[in-house]
This record gives sequence, structure tokens and C-alpha cells, in this order.
Amino acid sequence: MSWSTREIAELAGTSLRAVRHYHEVGLLTEPERRANGYKQYGVLHLVRLLRVKRLVDLGFSLNQIAETVDEGEHPGRALRTLDAELAATIERLQRARLELAAMIDLRAPADLPAELTPGEATVLSETDRSLLLVMTRLMSGEQLQAYGALVRNLPAHPINREFGELPADAGEDIRQDLVERMVPYLRRLRHDHPDLPDLYTDSPRGEKFVRETMETVLRELYNPAQLDVLHRTHVIVDESTRPGPGRNTTELR
Repeated sequence: MSWSTREIAELAGTSLRAVRHYHEVGLLTEPERRANGYKQYGVLHLVRLLRVKRLVDLGFSLNQIAETVDEGEHPGRALRTLDAELAATIERLQRARLELAAMIDLRAPADLPAELTPGEATVLSETDRSLLLVMTRLMSGEQLQAYGALVRNLPAHPINREFGELPADAGEDIRQDLVERMVPYLRRLRHDHPDLPDLYTDSPRGEKFVRETMETVLRELYNPAQLDVLHRTHVIVDESTRPGPGRNTTELR
């Protein structure tokens, strides 16, 4: 007895596309063809296809199957490798579920990690969120926790909106007025969060990489007037607190 491609696919519980792909990657040999040109699969093809299908269902990749399918009854090393990969996947999915549960309970944004969930009074603009999202790739776990405390307790302040709406061609008087009103706001944030780690000197990615990345991001996210205001504000505050003109600009918002 022989079967067509469709018949053997149905018998094995797989698809026509899968059977054809197994031919392409060398997992299943091409059968002989009938006089009408159609393929005719025999029992050995079916057995081979069932073995491949079984390993696919277990989670083996096609490359792993190519190394495993002919090993006999107990391909121990391959099974242990797959078990370790599945354990890692389960751990990752469990972490994801915990984060999802926290996001649902806290109504947190999906694009930020749970540690950076804003507080009820915190209002983040799209620019703020974009900056925070990039920062998550530059921070250590300890930094993430510390900046998360800042974000959760960031006080609402009308100056945030003013800064966000500052036009690129804002005049000197407008810029200086904004600087003078932002300085006490930033000083209060630093007073309330004295242990906030420095993003640059404490980053696991290295100071040079972080500084270059943040400079690029800031230039893309903020217009020239906003960058000027940020720089002036930091210079004034740094002179009265601790040195470091590279302090992170999220403290200003």
C-alpha cells in the first residue's frame, strides 16, 4: 500500500507544507513517483514522518531532530538539552506572568518594566516614556529599583507641561524664566531621593557607552531650546549639590 502526500500528511497528523519542508531540509527522503507523476509514500516514509512529528511536538528544533531522529530509542543527551531549554522557557514565562499580573493590578504601561510603573499622580509624556524605555537598557537592577522609586513618587507639577511644550525657537527670556522655576523643582527631587545612583558612573555598560547613547537620545527627543534649559538647570543645581554635569535628565521632569 502507498499513500499520496496529502494522505500521508493526514495519517501522520501534520500538514502538506510540513511534509514538503521536511523534504527540503533532508529529514524525509523523496519517495518514488507513480506513472502519473504523483509521489507514493510507503510504510518506511510514514514511520520516519511519525518520528519527526513526535520530536517536533516535544519541542525539538529541526536541526536537533536531524541529529536525534536516528539515535534509537533513547537519545539521552538531546533530551537533557531540550529539558534544560524548556525549563528556561518556563522560568521566562513565569516571570512574564508575574509582570503581567503586576501590570494588570497597577494599570501599568506595557512598554515599561514593572519597576518603572508610574505612581497615580505621575504624568509621563510620550517623550518621558521613550527616554525611560531607553534607560532600562542602560541600568543595572539596583539602578532600575532606585529610578523606579523616583518615577512612582514624581510629584505632579505644571512646569512639566511647560517644558514639554517649549518651542524650539523660544526666546532667551522664556528660557531663563523656565530655568529659574525648574531649579527648585529639581533640587527638591534630589533632596527627596539622595541615594539615586548616577546613571553614568554606575552603569554596567560603562560610562563612555552610556554617555554617548544618552547624548544621542536626548538630541533626538528634545529640541534645542529644551536641551539648553536642561543644561542650564543642571549646571546650577550641580554647583549647589554634587559635581557631575552628566546627571540624568529624567530628574528634571
